[in-house]
Amino acid sequence: MPPIQRVNVDLTAIMLNELDATAKELNISRQAVIKTLLRQGLDRHYLAKSRARRLA
Repeated sequence: MPPIQRVNVDLTAIMLNELDATAKELNISRQAVIKTLLRQGLDRHYLAKSRARRLA
């Protein structure tokens, strides 16, 4: 496993409330929600980029 680096992210109170509600709904930590959503977003980004290259 690669080394872990800590980062700071500024979020609005509304976003924190949404993250906390999602974490409670899924019964996981706020950090786990953030990491999961970030991974999903990066995967979609790379998939779209790959598709665009194939169509070009």
